[in-house]
Amino acid sequence: MKTGNINVQTENIFPIIKKFLYSDHEIFLRELVSNAVDASQKLKFFSSNGEFKGETGDLQVEVILDKKKKTITIKDNGIGMTADEIDKYINQIAFSGAEEFVKKYEGKEGAEQIIGHFGLGFYSAFMVADKVQIRTLSHTKGAKAVQWESNGDPEYTLTDIDKSDRGTEIVLHITKESKEFLEKERIEGILSKYCKFLPVSILFGTKAEYIDSPEGEKDEDGKVKRVSIDVPNYINNTSPAWTKKPKDLKDEDYSSFYKELYPMTFDQPLFHIHLNVDFPFNLTGILYFPKIKENVEIQKNKINLYSNQVFITDNVEEIVPEFLTLLHGVIDSPDIPLNVSRSYLQSDGNVKKISSHITKKVADKLAGMFKKDRKDFEQKWNDLQIFVQYGMLSDEKFAGKSKDFSLLKNTDGDYFTIEEYKEKIKALQTDKDEKVVCLYTSNEEEQYSFIKKAKDRGYDVLHLAGPLMSHWLQKLESTFENVTFTRVDSDSLDKLIKKSEDIPSKLSKEDEEKLKPVFEETLNKEKFMVQFESMSEDEAPIIVTQPEFMRRMMEQQRMGGGGMYGAFPEMHHVVVNANHPKVGALLEKKGDDQKVMVKQLTDLALLGQGLLKGEALNSFIERNMEQIA
Repeated sequence: MKTGNINVQTENIFPIIKKFLYSDHEIFLRELVSNAVDASQKLKFFSSNGEFKGETGDLQVEVILDKKKKTITIKDNGIGMTADEIDKYINQIAFSGAEEFVKKYEGKEGAEQIIGHFGLGFYSAFMVADKVQIRTLSHTKGAKAVQWESNGDPEYTLTDIDKSDRGTEIVLHITKESKEFLEKERIEGILSKYCKFLPVSILFGTKAEYIDSPEGEKDEDGKVKRVSIDVPNYINNTSPAWTKKPKDLKDEDYSSFYKELYPMTFDQPLFHIHLNVDFPFNLTGILYFPKIKENVEIQKNKINLYSNQVFITDNVEEIVPEFLTLLHGVIDSPDIPLNVSRSYLQSDGNVKKISSHITKKVADKLAGMFKKDRKDFEQKWNDLQIFVQYGMLSDEKFAGKSKDFSLLKNTDGDYFTIEEYKEKIKALQTDKDEKVVCLYTSNEEEQYSFIKKAKDRGYDVLHLAGPLMSHWLQKLESTFENVTFTRVDSDSLDKLIKKSEDIPSKLSKEDEEKLKPVFEETLNKEKFMVQFESMSEDEAPIIVTQPEFMRRMMEQQRMGGGGMYGAFPEMHHVVVNANHPKVGALLEKKGDDQKVMVKQLTDLALLGQGLLKGEALNSFIERNMEQIA
């Protein structure tokens, strides 16, 4: 028997470890299972190069929970350790000093991931245990089995033991404070989270499985009974899809893996991208493009980051561009530093290369889909557009690539690239300043009358709707020369696509000054502003509009992007058509007759835009009912 002190430069490392990892105690199991997997893989390597001559057998890691004894055991049949190796790898901690270590990294985001990278993985056991035992037999010929034991201070004991099976058992005696880890469901949840795809089988107890009755017993309906049997509960898939070569996988393999990742998701992804890079950095993974709801239910925790198949985090916002966090799937890279702050990640060379590579792969995939089968791409566009818009707005490199496959859809259901659409409409929808005017609607039912008038003049109208649309249209206007987007109800058609000089007005200034106060009396001045315009007679007598700029700013404000403009009030313009016969007839009316006619005309215009509500709508209905009677 041997006793001694663990070689650390601080009196007691264990309180520091506990303090350092306070926020995430469950990581102890990930670290210990990962160590056991490493031991198993090393034995496989030694066997393949002839260094180990014996039989490896079926390599696996077993996690054993004993609630009565209050212990958790992590057992492997890997390389094991000799007494000298325990002294080297357990008793001598290879860093300059725990206090200096903690001082350097304490409080930094992602710091809880650092433990294994400094040889401290084993010591995370003391976050949950007040006594830890290592029982081990090395794979080397003639080795003796030994047990290392410590109760959480620098002292340890090392003794010879009887153990005939190769490998290592780590026995944790769980503290009262950590009794949650003595619950089967808790341990199974941690194993499923961190160890689901480790390359060596992880066994945790048994699970019930239903089979046909071996005796052929039948139920009341004459069917063979199903009986429950206990079978080994293997936690993990040792060879997940992303570790295989793309040429060895079929579409159904990718679909099956998606279901494995997200068993509660019923929608199939639109497409997948298989990442497989070994130079100048190591990166593997599979990314899926999910169907995104129209209200942009952005979930940024659907990409899981692994390092050599060990789950690290689902917070990858500093590793992939922001818009790509809409994707689902897995990325695995041992080259991403996991032991530093986010600010360091942002400036790390490998992280930048990986981020750029993923962006390029996604853009290339979309471009390839567009070229290969445009019809199929168009059918997917309703699901793709939010993602593409988000990407164009947040990543300039992606914007440069995606402008060639970004699509516009018109009210006839036809799709165009931006350049194609400019070419289609420029002959008819170019204003006097040589700008191509793209008219659009965000709601075909609500803006029906405006769309009809535009189409009656031979104009084309796009259907552009979505939460990012106002931002995206500004991006397109700054990207493509001489093009502007304006909603079909944002002004009169004569103003939207101005072809010549102003149309002469049939009302004099005096006429307008007489009528304007009558209109203003019928409206809420805080929400509506009256103005007279000289329009074609075929336009409505009154149009309620909201200028494109103002509406965009309001939409961006609601999405959190218009703060620099302050709080925009909801203001509409009530545009009176100075050339419409109904407006001219108002001059012949006097008193209440004039007011009633103005009220009727304005209410009809407000009703057409869905702006007549509450008491005003009720009064309008009652007034019209009286006229019917």
